Amino acid sequence: MPILSRYRELPPSASGRFRHDPMLGMAEVAIATMWGLTRRIRKPAPPPELNRVIELCVVGREVVAHDQDVIALTFAAADGRPLPRWYPGAHIDLHLASGRVRQYSLCGDPEVADTYRIAVRRIPGGGGGSIEVHDTLRVGTRLTTHGPRNAFPLTVPGYGSPTQRFRFIAGGIGITPILPMLGLARRLGIDWSMTYVGRNRESLPFLDELARYGNRIEIRTDDVDGLPTATDLLGDCPDGTTVYACGPAPMLTAIRTELTGRDDVELHFERFAAPPVVDGAEFSVSIASTGATVEVGADETLLAALGRAGVSAPYSCQQGFCGTCRVRVLDGEAQHRDTLLTDPERAAGYLLTCVSRADEGHRLTLDL
Repeated sequence: MPILSRYRELPPSASGRFRHDPMLGMAEVAIATMWGLTRRIRKPAPPPELNRVIELCVVGREVVAHDQDVIALTFAAADGRPLPRWYPGAHIDLHLASGRVRQYSLCGDPEVADTYRIAVRRIPGGGGGSIEVHDTLRVGTRLTTHGPRNAFPLTVPGYGSPTQRFRFIAGGIGITPILPMLGLARRLGIDWSMTYVGRNRESLPFLDELARYGNRIEIRTDDVDGLPTATDLLGDCPDGTTVYACGPAPMLTAIRTELTGRDDVELHFERFAAPPVVDGAEFSVSIASTGATVEVGADETLLAALGRAGVSAPYSCQQGFCGTCRVRVLDGEAQHRDTLLTDPERAAGYLLTCVSRADEGHRLTLDL
């Protein structure tokens, strides 16, 4: 019991009044004042939200595939400051003038603190982001990013991985996250090999840059060698190998199937396109702003169905890790298939249209 309370329980004096010690009164006032003054320390206000927006300026532009469809862009901070550090496998999001947000792997040297480099293949039938990059990002153009993130980190043997060697596999533009991994593996003296595949040599970016690695890299093209099998891609893949692969979905599916049951081989992969829908079911969504109903097929994503119906919805990675396509569900229960949203976000009704779904026959009402 607090000492001040005990004094208040003293019996009254003969005059009917409580005993009163002026010094105790002063102490009580001092303690109350002290608690009031320290309330802000004991219950600090949350810190202001950090502004992580970084303004970039294009300082270099180069064609890196002989068919002219792939350009490398180099960015520096518009204010001249060093850029946030990154590690092999990282990507940045570019906020384009149109409002589109697109993710691109960093393919420069992580040891260079003042520039970022990406490479972008022009895709005429895509969502428009690559065309905008090719047509509008010239030297001197400014745009913003939120800095590097890594959904494809390199786990190094002896530094977190029990394996002894790397096997890298890249398909076309999938070379971009792999490229800085090669440099790190060489600097650390780790045994590695690689297969690099594409339609033809003219379509493969960075061939000149890769020449320094000599016969560590096997280059296979469809026009000369035919479509590669999983065995061709994996090559000599003994026990204790870590495989890093980036490329189109069919290539990755073949590799995963080939390695089924190989518990002695680690597999890490990254797609540069949306993954196929697995175990999907038909459901429908209602658009709150218009009342329109969109049917979602069992083998298509909610994002694809919205696009097919002409409903404008933001997106970027299409794989459930960037959060650009986050939308709130006003009615119905979502089937989450991402690892990004927190429990409070899900409880608040949010989903990612690129991977989230609903159970068969159910309907979701979206805040669009």
